[in-house]
Amino acid sequence: MGKKVTVVGAGFYGSTTALRLAEYNIFDEVVLTDILEGKPEGLALDMNQSRSIEGFETKIIGATTTAEGAGYEKTANSDVVVITAGLPRKPGMSRMDLIGVNAGIVRGVAENIAKHSPNAVIIVVSNPLDEMTALAQIATNFPKNRVMGQAGMLDTARFTNFVAEKLGVPVASVKTLTLGSHGDTMVPVPSRCTVDGVALS
Repeated sequence: MGKKVTVVGAGFYGSTTALRLAEYNIFDEVVLTDILEGKPEGLALDMNQSRSIEGFETKIIGATTTAEGAGYEKTANSDVVVITAGLPRKPGMSRMDLIGVNAGIVRGVAENIAKHSPNAVIIVVSNPLDEMTALAQIATNFPKNRVMGQAGMLDTARFTNFVAEKLGVPVASVKTLTLGSHGDTMVPVPSRCTVDGVALS
């Protein structure tokens, strides 16, 4: 059996992630799910039709799912699951403002993933990230080394891009570091910032 990845949530982040994973040709199958009926199937059709143009062979499958678990059978035996499902922030909201709604969504997704892909590695993207990652680990009862959140690299990439744009230098020449939770308490560390190996402070 080939390698399989599932991306839960077909919003901007989820659909982009599914396409990029397919383009890398490291999985045989990418499953994109969403609760909006027909949306993941339509996106999968569009992505599959781009395979000959973009030069990748990975098959993308769309699956409409429900909170009760319908549709999750298409995700069965996934090696990796990326959870992007949840409400996005609106202007003026902090990531923590989403905890009440997104906790229910992530818990339901995690329980369905545990049922259909008990050996998967889970990468959580839903906000508030640190709390949703911990919740996914508890809901699945997976070992902690198989449930992780994706943000540290994202926050560092954002900081790196900010410095490169402010200084007018190539982004590849900038190295930065951010610490802490993905949210308002995140701390960029200017003292660890370098451009072509030269410290900024």
